[in-house]
Amino acid sequence: MTAGTLVPVFAALGDETRWSILAALGEGDASASALAGRLPVTRQAIMKHLAVLQEVGLVESERVGREVRYRVLGAQLSDAARRLDAIGAEWDRRLAAIKRIAEGL
Repeated sequence: MTAGTLVPVFAALGDETRWSILAALGEGDASASALAGRLPVTRQAIMKHLAVLQEVGLVESERVGREVRYRVLGAQLSDAARRLDAIGAEWDRRLAAIKRIAEGL
């Protein structure tokens, strides 16, 4: 995952409502109506947020009878987490080098 693909993912996750939707879907697949019943957001707003999450690859939809159910795609989240871990490890390495230099003065 490149930095260019991370930006839309983090932009999507930066919205509190989308984060709440993603957390709710983490507990199990759900329709927009079911999510609207659990969250203080209208079904129409849920649909817009789900479209954003689906566009960046964080959720997918599946038609089950007359209902469209959404589920979290963990691969995209795992990729983002690995990228953040790599950035954190690089910062740790740099800070350790600065500490060694400072202690050597």
